[in-house]
Amino acid sequence: MGDHQRDVWDQHAATFDDEADHGLRDPVVRGAWRTLLRSVLPDPPVDIADLGSGTGSLSVLLAQDGYRVVGVDFSQNMVAAAERKATEAGVSVEFRKGDAALPDIEPSSLDVVLVRHVVWALDAPEDAIRRWAALLRGGGRLVLIEGRWSTGTGVSARELVSMVRTVIPDVEERPLTDPALWGAPVLDERYVLIART
Repeated sequence: MGDHQRDVWDQHAATFDDEADHGLRDPVVRGAWRTLLRSVLPDPPVDIADLGSGTGSLSVLLAQDGYRVVGVDFSQNMVAAAERKATEAGVSVEFRKGDAALPDIEPSSLDVVLVRHVVWALDAPEDAIRRWAALLRGGGRLVLIEGRWSTGTGVSARELVSMVRTVIPDVEERPLTDPALWGAPVLDERYVLIART
């Protein structure tokens, strides 16, 4: 992503958490995300990279549950907000400024690569998926939370399953239709893919 996109996300950092599923401020929404994540992740402690971590809400939630987490985001303002959030929550998360599509992480060093609402914005998602898969240890999981939104942006589950299966054949798709996850009724396609190496 270029400087323009980085500037846009830097500007959004101050209000990013106002969306219910971004800030996880509502206990019901937070609880729904905790339940979802625990259902798709191995039991802690394991090593997780949260790529495109934004203001760190998922990273902090995972760290609170005993996971070892590194968060990567290309917006410095998002990283700064995430670091504040981790400090306030009293948890240890390593946040790094970097490209989620090309993270500076050692190959075969992670149990889980978690990516929420990033694939749709990538110029070459297939390349990113291959790089993410290479970060996983044997038996690791690539967890992608995406959607095809009513605005016309996004990526359909069918499209993303097809992309992921060229790299990791074992892919499970689950729709995310529970309004508690989003703080509102779901009027478009939202889903999670779990690809197991």
